[in-house]
Amino acid sequence: MARGLRGGLRLNRTGRFAPSPTGTLHLGNLRTALLAWLFARAQGAEFLLRIEDLDAGRVRPHFEREQLADIAAIGLDWDGAVVRQSERLPRYAAALAQLDADGALYPCWCTRAEIREASSAPHGPLPEGHYPGTCRRLSAAERAEREASGRPPALRVAAGAARVAFADRLHGPQEGTVDDFVVRRNDGAFAYNLAVVVDDGAQDVGEVVRGDDLLDSAPRQLWLAARLGLPEPSFAHVPLVLGHDGARLAKRHGAVTLADRLEQGESAAEVRARLAVSVGLAEPGERPGADALVARFDPDRFTPPPSGPLPGV
Repeated sequence: MARGLRGGLRLNRTGRFAPSPTGTLHLGNLRTALLAWLFARAQGAEFLLRIEDLDAGRVRPHFEREQLADIAAIGLDWDGAVVRQSERLPRYAAALAQLDADGALYPCWCTRAEIREASSAPHGPLPEGHYPGTCRRLSAAERAEREASGRPPALRVAAGAARVAFADRLHGPQEGTVDDFVVRRNDGAFAYNLAVVVDDGAQDVGEVVRGDDLLDSAPRQLWLAARLGLPEPSFAHVPLVLGHDGARLAKRHGAVTLADRLEQGESAAEVRARLAVSVGLAEPGERPGADALVARFDPDRFTPPPSGPLPGV
């Protein structure tokens, strides 16, 4: 299904930040949260917090408490109650049922090794690394054999290598091919791409501001939103904070969390200022408050530097 380029922004620009409570937020996460908050507040919009806690094996309640405390400590507020995905499972089940009734799902028994092998082979219009629809093409006998194996299947959408084009606020016109991505894992857990689309639609999120490592997931999510009849948000994918080795910021890079910086004698206000300086919203030595940052932030003119290290970290 080819889709036209989306131009402009929805009038509703409600924003959100949606961390996973599987670890402590580092400064890169907090900078993304700050930018998401600024995009919303500078446009007079609501800002929502959603906890993406579907990965039960890795989620820890104390990480959620720490994350919320860190977000508040750098001066960010939010509207309404914090939403947790673990409390919204019936919504995801209903979306799966809708897709199934629409003939858009099929079971997939492929192992990770089989997927790696299949996705690295030439398979027409799909980029390398995309799932080529192996289980969608099974014969009746092959499907019966896999069903008899007892291995639980994942559920994938039959996207038909649809092309989806959209306009990202910071990256400009984008277009991608949608593969048959997973919407329910073989352990029964709902997949990220399903949950995030259902939640953004239910919460009426108008603009998604997140790290640009997720830019290539936008075509999948826009395709799924359209298939479910949900409103499609606009996007602004912001640069990542990197370590000095060029890799994404992680604990191995040193004092990279708010708690680390506080232990080194910085205040939360100084950490916020450091984040603001890194994206050109403050001068070195300034200590602007959160409200001052809102006043000087223009979403339509914001041009952040590319991904890179935070000075002094």
